[in-house]
Amino acid sequence: MSTRTHVNSKEKQSRYRRRLRRKGLRPVQIWVPDTRAEGFAGECRRQARLAARSAQEKQALDFISEIAAWDNV
Repeated sequence: MSTRTHVNSKEKQSRYRRRLRRKGLRPVQIWVPDTRAEGFAGECRRQARLAARSAQEKQALDFISEIAAWDNV
């Protein structure tokens, strides 16, 4: 029979976080749009159309189109 004490998941998580902090890391929580949400795709299309028609976005969109080819290299 093992004499090790049982470590609960909360303690494991705490140890894990301490190890990461000692390595110079810190936790960050990021909230992102839920791509599964109803209406998400439609809103993406709406915003993309607005951006495509905007003179202010032309330079950025041209740049994105240009570097997209780098992925195929």
